This record gives sequence, structure tokens and C-alpha cells, in this order.
Amino acid sequence: MELVVLGAGGGWPGPGGATAGYLLRAEGFHLWVDLGSGTMARLQQHVALEDVGAVLVSHRHFDHLVDLYPFWLSLWYQRDRPPIPLYAPPGTFEHAAQLTPEIAQAYDVRPVEPGREFEVGPFRVRTAPMQHPVPTLGLRFEAEGRALCYSADTGPTEALVSLAEGADLLLAEATWLDRPSGAEPIHLTAAEAGEAGRRAGVGRLVLTHVWATNPREVVRERASEAFGGEVTVASEGLVLEV
Repeated sequence: MELVVLGAGGGWPGPGGATAGYLLRAEGFHLWVDLGSGTMARLQQHVALEDVGAVLVSHRHFDHLVDLYPFWLSLWYQRDRPPIPLYAPPGTFEHAAQLTPEIAQAYDVRPVEPGREFEVGPFRVRTAPMQHPVPTLGLRFEAEGRALCYSADTGPTEALVSLAEGADLLLAEATWLDRPSGAEPIHLTAAEAGEAGRRAGVGRLVLTHVWATNPREVVRERASEAFGGEVTVASEGLVLEV
């Protein structure tokens, strides 16, 4: 299984960056997970648009789905192509379609209740509800004898630790260095991401969804101290064998 980071920005991208988006590849199948702003442009550096087998949106916040719109245009102009499978929590696509209802032409929407398991291409996907203001899927992908867990957006939750248990790689959000005063626990700090990875016993921890203003080395150091091992801070274009 291969992970390609298309976007690692939290909320908004830094210069030349993109918000949340990832390409997973196994057995020749290409799964686009989260379609944040700028990820479609980066996707095409790794795979042709027509070779994307399915898309998956973790939740309905726009920094995770806004490139549904340009991708719709690319599919809509290829009228002989059947709608592409789109997996997302119930109501996510309907929320996005309020802006442009015509995007329904391009997608075969397959709602996923948090906690449900399903298969897409060679991937067996387990989900769990994350700690976030809207229904959000934590995701565990298993293929080729390997396991990758993606936190999506979440605050600290036992559901993430359970979902990630023993995974080869945990791709965890680390939006904050310190939780802002008065803020609800709807995102992880770098240290909390490290703690989740340590408790889950994962083989490797990769941080993503980092605010552009946070110093990357400080993010890495805080997570590494809590994790008890080396940590990678994701950047656009990073390619990892899981």
C-alpha cells in the first residue's frame, strides 16, 4: 500500500500548499481520500483523473471537500464515464450540492454511517466516529497485509486509539500546538496526536492538518516526545510505502 500526501494544511494552505487530501494506492487501484483545496492539481502529478477509482470524504467541512467541484467538471465533460463512487458520512454530499446541485451528475453517492465497514477496490475500510462538530469518519484501510489509519479531524477520543490499534501507520491530524483558550476539544494538539499513536502501538506516526502558522519542527518535537519515537510531519508530495 502506498500513501501520497496531496495536501497537509489545516483549514487553509500555506504558500504553495493544499488542504487535506491523500491518494492511497494498492493493487493498481487509486483511492482519493479527502478533496481539499489544491489537491486535484497535485493528484494529477501522480495519476490521471480518469484513473481514480473512487473518492472518500471524511466529513463535510470545505477544507476536506472543495475539490469535488473541479473534479465534477472534469468528469462532467467526459460524458461517457459513469458516475464515480463517493463515500462520505450521511448528508455530506447533500451539504456540498447546495452550492452546485449539478455535481450529482458525476458522483455515485454511497453514505457511510460512522462505525460501518465496507470495501472499495482492494481496501477493507473500517470506520469510527471522531470527536468533531459534524459527523466525521475516522478511517482504517487494510490492503496487501498492511494497515493505515487516518484520524480525519478530531479531538482526543478513545475511538481513534481503538481504530488505530497496531496499525503500520497512523496519519493523525495535529492542528494545534496548544488548544486555544476556551476552544472545544475538536482538534488534536501535536502532543495529543503523539499520545494517541503511542497508546495505539502504531508502527509509524505521520502528522497532517497542521496550521500553516505553526513551526513544523516544534510540531514534530512535541509529537515525538509524546509518541516515544520518530515522527514525520507531512508535506505535499510526500510518498510513503506503508
